[in-house]
Amino acid sequence: MTAPPSQTDQLLFSVLLQLIIMIGAARAMNTMFRKLGQPGVIGEIVAGLLLGPSLLGHFFPAQWSALFGSKSSPAITVISQIGLILLMFQIGMDFEFGHLKAKRNRRAVVLIALASVAVPFSLGLAIGEASSDILAPNVDRLAYSLFVGVALAITAVPILGRILREFELSRTEVGVVAISAAAINDVIGWVTLASVSAYATVRLSSVSVALQLGGIVLLVAVFWLVLRPFANMMISRFPVQNQRLSPTLMAVVLCLVFAMGIWTFELGIFAIFGGFAAGLLFHRHEAFVTAWRTQVGQFVLVFFLPIFFTFTGLRTNLLGLNMVTDFQWLILVLVAAVLGKIIPVYIAARISGFNHNESAILGSLMNTRALMELIVLNIGYDLGFLPQNMFTMLVIMAVVTTVMTGPLLKLLLPRAGYHVVRSVEA
Repeated sequence: MTAPPSQTDQLLFSVLLQLIIMIGAARAMNTMFRKLGQPGVIGEIVAGLLLGPSLLGHFFPAQWSALFGSKSSPAITVISQIGLILLMFQIGMDFEFGHLKAKRNRRAVVLIALASVAVPFSLGLAIGEASSDILAPNVDRLAYSLFVGVALAITAVPILGRILREFELSRTEVGVVAISAAAINDVIGWVTLASVSAYATVRLSSVSVALQLGGIVLLVAVFWLVLRPFANMMISRFPVQNQRLSPTLMAVVLCLVFAMGIWTFELGIFAIFGGFAAGLLFHRHEAFVTAWRTQVGQFVLVFFLPIFFTFTGLRTNLLGLNMVTDFQWLILVLVAAVLGKIIPVYIAARISGFNHNESAILGSLMNTRALMELIVLNIGYDLGFLPQNMFTMLVIMAVVTTVMTGPLLKLLLPRAGYHVVRSVEA
């Protein structure tokens, strides 16, 4: 007689089945959206929404509950968080700080970056304050408002980079200014998010604040004085050959990424910040970055990223916005998010000397949110400072602001003298 499956076997079966569905659905929607001229990552986000309570859970509640029940959710959560740390490592590696050395565009980059943060953050803060009693009556008002502000202020550097490559704008003046301004935007956004998270999770006693600040100062000192030389030494000791990384170098880097994640987690600013900081250690080593993308990065994008998107979709119930009040707040959030990015960036670009069409292109590019937005939202949701309805509204906003980027570029680029290229990204 065959022995009954153990709890471990049942958990493994459940997790493997979920992974098959998540990865398969994400790849199918990625392909479909690329054929529609949209970045494939938008399809992956939509796949997550379709697998969540908005569609699958609504029409097939029993099957959805059995498939995405609570038994395997901790395992999926851990997998998604590991993938997120590795993704943030890649984002850190992709930061093109060298663009900021160009004197011609430096003023434009700074003005656009500041405008793209200050105005939407202020609008989000105001929306948070105004909606707190209605949408988040049992949540700390300031923490809730700050998370809404950060959510509106962020720009998605990795998605923006993929869009620039898709439209062959990476080496153009507009592309360089956009990605550089977005890099500054994200640095400000991550620092702000870390501060908000610290405020939300730490009781503000003098001892706790002193310990946290001391830990951050120590982390910065170790990063600059110890880890930078160590990273350079490892690259020299195990150089990239034939565009391939040494297994020893890869193992050391992975240990470093996860160790940095543990450190930032213990500081109360989340493990993903450790992955991002680790990526900054290697962004100057182009051969390493290219080899990592080939050997590790593609796996992260195909395996881990769809899990994160689906995990977000499982938390998002579009059908949960069933009150007139909810839809009124959703419209307000969308209007504030779109106009709060495009108009200030347009004005900053015009002041910096760009013409009307180029300024409009820059505004459209900086309106891209997607991935970074979802990271912010999941942090706020996990901490309990973004209630379900506002979480759903902001997820919708992240999708809408990213989906509209492609059509806007196809409209504006010919007017500015650029050739529109059809999407070929994987």
